[in-house]
Amino acid sequence: MGLVFSNIELSNPVQPELKRLQVKCLVDTGSTYLCIPSHIAAQLNLKPLETREATLANGTSESVPYVGPIRITFENRNCFVGALVLGDEVLLGAVPMEDMDLIVQPKLFKLSVNPESPNIARGHVK
Repeated sequence: MGLVFSNIELSNPVQPELKRLQVKCLVDTGSTYLCIPSHIAAQLNLKPLETREATLANGTSESVPYVGPIRITFENRNCFVGALVLGDEVLLGAVPMEDMDLIVQPKLFKLSVNPESPNIARGHVK
């Protein structure tokens, strides 16, 4: 399977007067969190809430700022999450994808709303 990219919208729900950002993200089911570059955190006026340790793809660990809340919008789905400030591109991890009930279609290299629940997000609570 190759890399999957998608367009999402990011916004600051605490400051709704700020312009929403349309961004291209790398979809990564092997990553846990939403990761955003520092310029995105600055544009959304997101302040660090704490520091978290992130294990990178090369096996090293790095202490990085954790900011939030951030509203993510994809098609007819939304979620509110925190984000690690790290790297030079937006990375959409498994937690927000699960929250919005999204799936990756590997043959099409596409992020999609779960076709089994097209109108409303569904999740497990037990």
